[in-house]
Amino acid sequence: MKKINPVVPRNSKELASALGLTPADGAEIELRSELNSKIVEIVARKKLTHAEVARLAKTSRTRVTAILNRNTKSVSTDLLLRVLYALGYMAKLRTRRAA
Repeated sequence: MKKINPVVPRNSKELASALGLTPADGAEIELRSELNSKIVEIVARKKLTHAEVARLAKTSRTRVTAILNRNTKSVSTDLLLRVLYALGYMAKLRTRRAA
């Protein structure tokens, strides 16, 4: 039986390569993941309910639940930014040269 070596990506570029995606897709995944993590952290720290976050962001509770469960396949980056802003935070964009 052929031995399968696991791939452990260390950054978004390696992750994209392992998944057969473009480096740009990897960068988007990284950005969305960082936004999502920050939203989850803020909601937990403020002890807000899904309904409260939904009301603040003027979106549905179902979409907030998806974000907080890290199921953001059908959630736009715009909505992630809007939820973050509704929680009283703004995203700061950093740029760096692509490797």
